[in-house]
Amino acid sequence: MDQKSLFTAALGLTQPWEVWGTRFQPEEKRLDISIGFPRGSLFTCPVCGSPGAKAHDTEEKSWRHLDFFQHETWLTARVPRVRCNRGCGVKSIQVPWARPDSGFTLLFEALIMAFAPEMPVAQIAEHLGVHDTRLWRIIRHHVSEARKDLDMSKVGRVGMDETASRRGHNYISLFFDMDDGRLLFATSGKNSNTVEEFAKDLASHKGTPKSILQTCCDMSPAFISGIEKQFPQAEITFDRFHIMKIVNDAVDQVRREETTTQPQLKKTRYIWLKNPENLTVRQQTTLGSLTDLHLKTARAYQIKLTIQELFLQPSREEGEAFLKRWYFWATHSRLPPIVSAAKTIKKHWDGVLNWFDSQLTSGLVEGFNSLLQAAKARARGYRTNENFIAMAYLIGSRLDFALPT
Repeated sequence: MDQKSLFTAALGLTQPWEVWGTRFQPEEKRLDISIGFPRGSLFTCPVCGSPGAKAHDTEEKSWRHLDFFQHETWLTARVPRVRCNRGCGVKSIQVPWARPDSGFTLLFEALIMAFAPEMPVAQIAEHLGVHDTRLWRIIRHHVSEARKDLDMSKVGRVGMDETASRRGHNYISLFFDMDDGRLLFATSGKNSNTVEEFAKDLASHKGTPKSILQTCCDMSPAFISGIEKQFPQAEITFDRFHIMKIVNDAVDQVRREETTTQPQLKKTRYIWLKNPENLTVRQQTTLGSLTDLHLKTARAYQIKLTIQELFLQPSREEGEAFLKRWYFWATHSRLPPIVSAAKTIKKHWDGVLNWFDSQLTSGLVEGFNSLLQAAKARARGYRTNENFIAMAYLIGSRLDFALPT
């Protein structure tokens, strides 16, 4: 096999395309491969798909390909425009090794899509000698194309949460299939409009708002309002994580207020946030010494530990009876932050108790947020929300990109 035939086979070219020549420049660490087609070759019309179209004229184009060892590889071809016999006019054909208007081959783009979930895009760009803006353009394109084929017709239980995209008040909202464990939709912001955008995206992927019967979210008024408008038949569940966050924040507020009169409470924040069995030996000793002082913080801590037993109750009825007793205790504790937390839970009473029916938990959502924030930290942030959302899809949507391997 001669050199031209070898490269033709290696590139997977099919008739009429063939390698016409190569130029290797070791001093520039570059390999150029010239591709062409014999005179008189026939092509398929890119508009109607009819065969037998002859070349009208050609235009030279180049594409970055996979590196040849440590050398950059470029493909160059004179791409024909063809005149269709069925009256479609003169149109440029699509070459089989690259997508339209891309400066990279499909195999190069497949490499980028394989690397992107595993390492920062800026680092990939540095290794390949390409500006990262071009790589993000590739990623966003393939994510968008892959999402077109999503089937959401079987989605019935949805979890939602927001996560910070950049410093300041910059967020994206994430929507998950709680049964399949995958990210369905992501969008900028964290207001009720994000739920409306999700409902539209659901409908565009064979899903229906009427099929959403259960949702899981935090106690954000925006999410609650959005669910009530877009999914009026859906029950809302506020799970253990959201409830404990409210109570933990109240305990910490009691501690901070009491620190002014009890300086020994300084630097003990994490002791009160943990359960006793999760404390280190040193923390257990500190907790014991503080408990003996009959502090307000210690009383708030006991109220916090008690509400965790709600999720051990065998039924919704017994859970509600338990929650009523806890609510009475918390609202008569004479600890304003605890009273406020109890009233917040009372305001969302049915959503708290819905856990006994749905058993929905935000563990999946919180776990994904941790992965996404870790990726953001490795990348030292993303310049735009569009890039952050594309990375979220790459990590959590299990998309099929249908790229060559």
